Amino acid sequence: MTPVLTGLRIIEGSAFVAAPLGGMTLAQMGADVIRFDAIGGGLDFNRWPVTDEGTSLFWAGLNKGKKSIQVDLRNPEGRDLVADIITAPGPEAGIFLSNFPEGGWLSDASLRARREDLIYVNIIGNPDESTAVDYTVNPSSGFAFATGPTGSQIPTNHVLPAWDTATGLTAAVGLLAAERHRTRTGEGQLVKVSLTDVAFAMVANLGYMAQAQLTHADRAQIGNDLYGAFGRDFPTRDGRRVMVVAISLKQWQSLADATGITPHLSSIEAALEVDLRKEGDRFEAREAIAAYVAPFIARHTLDELRTIFDDAGVCWGPYQTFTQLVTEDPRASVANPMFSKIDQPGVGRVTVPGSPLAFGAIPRETPAPAPKLGQHTEQVLAEVLGMSPHDIGILHDKGIVASAV
Repeated sequence: MTPVLTGLRIIEGSAFVAAPLGGMTLAQMGADVIRFDAIGGGLDFNRWPVTDEGTSLFWAGLNKGKKSIQVDLRNPEGRDLVADIITAPGPEAGIFLSNFPEGGWLSDASLRARREDLIYVNIIGNPDESTAVDYTVNPSSGFAFATGPTGSQIPTNHVLPAWDTATGLTAAVGLLAAERHRTRTGEGQLVKVSLTDVAFAMVANLGYMAQAQLTHADRAQIGNDLYGAFGRDFPTRDGRRVMVVAISLKQWQSLADATGITPHLSSIEAALEVDLRKEGDRFEAREAIAAYVAPFIARHTLDELRTIFDDAGVCWGPYQTFTQLVTEDPRASVANPMFSKIDQPGVGRVTVPGSPLAFGAIPRETPAPAPKLGQHTEQVLAEVLGMSPHDIGILHDKGIVASAV
């Protein structure tokens, strides 16, 4: 059996998170994703985290399963070569994913003159195409002022590039939608996806924009509490912390049963005039509820709570560092079918994920490592452009292309 996107060829011109993630998402479903970089590597080739020897674990992590070519992008002949690869013929080719500026030699008009049915997915910052990155968009979204300790006057950024992630996945969906449209109509198109638009759309989708418009009130910082239902972090007897969540009525009943607080709930309801069957009322009464839950959790170790909560069906999770994640959590190991151990060039043997999607009709494959920079230069030139070894050698001699070191 072959992966679902086998046969689809996508050319990727990218840096940082959103575009590489979009390409890798498609590559891990079987698409032939060819990433081109400047000779020596692009803007993200050495990005942290890195190994002790300086190899970028960031680059290796976001380019699994792709092919890599190195081209002198400052040379007109190199640019022309890349444009030829982007617009090469084939019913499942002519697809370009990039977060580079859509202009000059990479303009839609220039590339479409070579192939009329080109699909071009371009990730941009702001809707007017001015510069923006996740770390400037998130402060604008309102989330930084809703994040952090209760009563803090300082906005708190998250360390997860959430909007880059959402934008990369949105771009992958947009690319597949455009490919389906071309299959049905023969028509290619330019698709733009703005980082800011993705973030602000989610602010609205979650109801926060309407809340601000209708109530004229900003959402307060509430630390690690879950907004709108009961959810809070608690310390354990052995110095760890856990997050417990009770959004649904079933989750609430499981938590109450596991912690033995059920006999106290009627007094909370009477004193605060709430109905704890309602998630909003549980949020309003969160301090009173926590006063009963906290002592129970404080009397138990993390391992004891794991048994108690799992047996009772409680929705919970431990707080853990990245190191604790990889050393203690079986979900981040080969016990989880998504993960496999592979040999990553320049890094060593590491545990890496394949696609989070588990297709019932297609067995999961071992994830492919990220390529060495320029590892597939000769292969791509030969297979995509039909170039002879002699012609490829001339390009090498002129410094237009480079292979893996």
